[in-house]
Formats: sequence, structure tokens, C-alpha cells
Amino acid sequence: MECQLVDFMEIYDQLEDLDSINVDGVTVVAWWGIVEADNPRQYNWSGYEVLLKMLEDRNLKLQVVMAFHEYGGKDVYIPLPKWIKEIGEENPDIYFTDRDGRRNPETLTWGIDEERVLRGRTALEVYVEFMKSFRIEFDEFFKNGVITKIEVGLGACGELRYPSYPAKHGWEYPGIGEFQCYDKYLKKSLEKAAESRAWSSPPDDAGCYNSQPQDTGLFCDGGGYQTAYGSFFLNWYSKCLIDHADRVLAMAKLVFSKRTPIAAKLSGIPWWYKSDSHAAELTAGYYNTATREGYAPIASMLKKNKTALNFTCAELEGFPEAMADHEGLVSQVLNAAWDAGIPVASESALPCHDRQGYNKILELAKPRNDPGDGHLSAFTYHWLNDDLFEKENFREFELFVKRMHGVKR
Repeated sequence: MECQLVDFMEIYDQLEDLDSINVDGVTVVAWWGIVEADNPRQYNWSGYEVLLKMLEDRNLKLQVVMAFHEYGGKDVYIPLPKWIKEIGEENPDIYFTDRDGRRNPETLTWGIDEERVLRGRTALEVYVEFMKSFRIEFDEFFKNGVITKIEVGLGACGELRYPSYPAKHGWEYPGIGEFQCYDKYLKKSLEKAAESRAWSSPPDDAGCYNSQPQDTGLFCDGGGYQTAYGSFFLNWYSKCLIDHADRVLAMAKLVFSKRTPIAAKLSGIPWWYKSDSHAAELTAGYYNTATREGYAPIASMLKKNKTALNFTCAELEGFPEAMADHEGLVSQVLNAAWDAGIPVASESALPCHDRQGYNKILELAKPRNDPGDGHLSAFTYHWLNDDLFEKENFREFELFVKRMHGVKR
């Protein structure tokens, strides 16, 4: 939390091992809650500078994630900046809010993107100034090619989505999640969009976090999502998501210039994909149903902002329950991006140390049955840890890296 690099020598040795098997580089997260922790516009990049010099020595590249969300891992907790928390105590509407009024301090609501509620700044201005600080601080590493890509955090877990399925509020797989638009700023936006119509409130029959589609009036077969009101609300809800990304990415493109590729992360939500309503995707902000293509508008917005797509639903695994269709979702999202002509990257969501798992990733990287030239532009392996460097695991990983580079054996 003091922005110091932990276990310097261990990381240095690990990077040396990665370099020895021709890994191209690594990804690191630039945490807003660490760098601008105590006061507005006071940035501490010290640990990142040490890491960048270490990577430069090893001739490794770096992708950087601009992370404007909290992290609540098993052993580590990184909250939003302390000064943001202080504002939230006085004005909790800066956070996404569910139907029961529960706030989610994981990230800021998109309703304040253009509201001066963060000590005189809008959320958009805060994000942009954070990115500018990084760009200025590490200018030499942009110029010498060490930093090769910036991924811009756009929502929960850094992904472009509403925090619709938070475990902290009791969600469990495969619940459909809940709409997160009850803060006063998004409610005002909905009221404005509804104009004089009696549609200024979110649906009251959308169930709760752990409902199934057939248990709700909105998401059941033939349910309210197909009505004029349902269409209006879902259009507005998803438009807020796309407009937020459009605003932030347009500014990021200016900050990092044309020389540095920009990426945005999209979440993979395969549960209830085979149902007509795709309820879990809808509450997350993806207006994708059995009769409506929901990912093409997102891909179009990314194309407009010259932004690559990073899709997190990488492992091709089967989910027999919850009408899930992992492969169908992956195919739809990746093809929407490829049709739009934008690069697609991916990353693993689960630990993988065996050849079978790597083969699934390789199939995704360049689908054999794809009639076009669809392929991943990059792949990030999660995570760098001791298990990866066990002798047999590292041997399999080395083979995977070779095959990802196009070497058959």
C-alpha cells in the first residue's frame, strides 16, 4: 500500500526465467487506490519505476492496467483511495447502488462521470489526470518501447460491466444478479431519458441476486424484457455502459497518443446464455438476448476509439447447469470484435498447468474452424506464482509459449 515492490530478488529471478523461454512481457496493474491513496493529485509511482527498470534490464515488455476499482483477493485488499472513501461517507451516491439501497464501494457509478462531486472534479477528470500522471512519469519507457499497451479499467474488476453479481451482497453462482442503477445520479439519468412517460423507474419484477430467469416477471420466457418498457429500460441501461466507455476511452486515446495501443476488458458471462433473455448478461449491462445482438454495439464503440478488446472468458469449459454456453458466448463476442476489425486479446481466468488446458487456450487463440483470419493478438497468463515455476509445470508452460509463438513443438 506504500507502492513498494515486494520480494525484489524473487521477482527479478522469475523475470529472468520468463525471459529465458521467450515470454514477450508481463502485465501489471496500476492501482488508483495505491498511487493516489491519500490526497487528490498526489501520485506515488515509486514501486512501478523499480519494476519498469527491472523489465528494461531483462528486455521484457509491459502492458499496464489503469485500475479504478478495488481489489479484494484472498490475501490482499486494495480499496479505492482514502480520500474517495471520505467523500463516499458524506455522499454514498457516488457508488453503484442496488434496489435495496446497498452501496458497492468497489467502483464509482458512471452517473458521476460528469458531475463535480469529487472535491471539485468529475470522475472522468480524476481518471484522466491519473492516466496523465502515469504517461508523464514514465515517458522514457513509452519512447523506448518497454510499455507496449495500456488497458483502461472501465468498471467492476476493471471490466466494462456493472457490478451486478457481488458476492459481498450475497450473490452466488448462477444467480442472475441485480440492476445497479439506484444511485441518485443514474436515477436522474433514467428520469431524463423517460421524459414524460411513466417509465422513470427500474423494473420491479427483476428478481434478486440469486433468482433464476423463470422465477421473475422480467426475464422469464415471454417476460417483460420483450415489452416496449423493457426494451426502453434495457436500451438506457446498456447505453449508460457504452457511453461511459466512450467518454473514458476517448480521453485515454488523447493521453497516450497514437503510438500506444489502448485496450478495454469485457467480462464473459456464460450462465443463462441459452435462455431467451440472457438475464445475467442484461443485469451486467450487456443488452444481448436470443433475438438481439448485444456485443456489436460495444465492438463498434471500441472501433471508434481505436481500442482493442480483452475478453476474460478464455477457458473453453462446459457448464451443464444454468443453461450456460461458454463456447457460444466466446464465439459471439470474438466474432463481433473481428467483424468490427478490432484486435482481440485474452487472459486466463483459472490456474492452468497441464497440456489439456493449454490446448484449449491455443484453440481459442487461432480457431481451426474459423473461416476468416480470426486470432488473438495477445494472451496474458494468470498468475506469476511459485506453482508456475515447479519443474514439470514450467516445462509445460515453456512448450505452451513456443506453440503460442507458432512453433509446433
